[in-house]
Amino acid sequence: MKDNSKVMRSFSMISQFTIHMLVPICMCSYVGYLLDEKFDTSFWFIFLFFIGALAGGRNIYHLAQKISNGKDHMPSKMYGSNQKKSNKKESQ
Repeated sequence: MKDNSKVMRSFSMISQFTIHMLVPICMCSYVGYLLDEKFDTSFWFIFLFFIGALAGGRNIYHLAQKISNGKDHMPSKMYGSNQKKSNKKESQ
């Protein structure tokens, strides 16, 4: 059977990047929408959308820094290191 750990790790990284980018954008946009409805304006949504995009970009940058420095604590990486140890024990 094929080793799917690389595929799962890639999928989890893509999911993390997506969540780290979309959550701030959606939350800020929603708050902007509520403010526009309450004050009968039309600029809060756009302003807070860009603030959310900047926050998401910052999150992505910090996540990429952690991954490139090897400080990620992703479950697939933890399982991957355990699998290597168990494979060495089995081969002995």
